[in-house]
Amino acid sequence: MDAGSVVTLLTVAVLAGWVDAVVGGGGLVLLPALLVAAPGLPVATALGTNKLAAIAGTSTAAVTYARRTGVDWAVAGPSAVLAVVVAGVGAALAGLVPGQAYRPVVLVVLVGVAVFVVARPRLGVVAAPGRRTRARVVVAVVVAGGVIALYDGLVGPGTGTFLVVAFTVLVGADFVRGSAMAKVVNAGTNLGALVVFGVSGHVWWWLGLAMAVCNVVGAVVGARMAVRRGAGFVRVVLLVVVCALVARLGYDQWVVG
Repeated sequence: MDAGSVVTLLTVAVLAGWVDAVVGGGGLVLLPALLVAAPGLPVATALGTNKLAAIAGTSTAAVTYARRTGVDWAVAGPSAVLAVVVAGVGAALAGLVPGQAYRPVVLVVLVGVAVFVVARPRLGVVAAPGRRTRARVVVAVVVAGGVIALYDGLVGPGTGTFLVVAFTVLVGADFVRGSAMAKVVNAGTNLGALVVFGVSGHVWWWLGLAMAVCNVVGAVVGARMAVRRGAGFVRVVLLVVVCALVARLGYDQWVVG
C-alpha cells in the first residue's frame, strides 16, 4: 500500500469516527475504503482491521457521552456484556455467511427504519420515559446484545444505527441518549469481534492502530457535536446515514451482485 492510500484511509477514519459517534454507521465509510485501498486484502482481515479502528472510536465516544449526558446502564450494561460474546460468535461465523444471504433482509429493515423515522417526526426528539418498562428493558437487551451484536460480528456496517433506533423505539430514549447507549454496546460488539479476528490472524495491526488514532479524533468531535446540537441534529444525520446504507447495500445487491 502506497503513502497516498494510507493518508486517504487515515482521513476516512476521522470521518468514520465522526459518523459513528453521532449515529453509527462508520463502517459504511471505512470498510469500503479499506477494501478499495487494499484490493488484495482478505475480507476477514478488512473486517478485523476495521474493528481495531472502530473500538477505539466507539469507546472514546462512549466515555464522552457518559460524561456529558449520562448512560442508562441498566440497559446498556447487560447489553454490552452479552454483545461481547455474541459478536465474537458472529465473527467466528463471518466466513460462512455469503453477502447475498443478508443484503435483502438488511435492505428491507433499513427502508423500514427510514419510513418509520420520517412518519414519526417526534420519535427520538423528545424522550418517552413512560415507554421504559421492565419487559421492554429485557427485550432491548436481547435485541441489542443478541440480534444486533450477531449482525455486527457477521457483517458490521450500520450496527450503531440499528442500536440507536432500537433504544429509541424500545425504551423511549431520545436520539442523544440512544446514541450514548449505542456506543457502549457497540464497544462491546467491537471487542468481541476483534478478539476473534485477532486470534485468527485477521487484523492488520499497524494500519488498524493508525486508523484507531484518527477514529478517536472524529469520535470526540462527533460526540461533542451531537450533545451540543441535540436530538434533532442526530435525527437528520440518522436519516442521511440510513439512506446511504440503503444505497450502498442496494448497489452491492443489484449492481455488483
